[in-house]
Amino acid sequence: QVQFVESGGGLVQPGGSLRLSCTASVSILSIYTVGWYRQAPGKQRERVATTTTGGGTFYADSVKGRFTVSRDNAKNTVYLQMNSLNPEDTAVYYCNNIGSNIVPWGQGTQVTVSS
Repeated sequence: QVQFVESGGGLVQPGGSLRLSCTASVSILSIYTVGWYRQAPGKQRERVATTTTGGGTFYADSVKGRFTVSRDNAKNTVYLQMNSLNPEDTAVYYCNNIGSNIVPWGQGTQVTVSS
């Protein structure tokens, strides 16, 4: 069963940027769609972006134009470049499969946007 490990979070000021990494325990070429999710305190987990092996991407309206998802197949890693961050982006960020293929969640990486 694939496992995902997230990293790259931290504290950033409003308007700043961060790049998150998600490394899979298997070749991501075998994972058609990888999703980035986030869960803010007191809120449900939401999917913010996805990337497919075919190059397709999806972004939630709340991050469209600010976040960019990419993948490095050689490193089995999916990235989430986050720009123009605002306090509403504060959350624990996770990566995983989507839909019925979701596996147990990893620890995630905390992103805090605050001045």
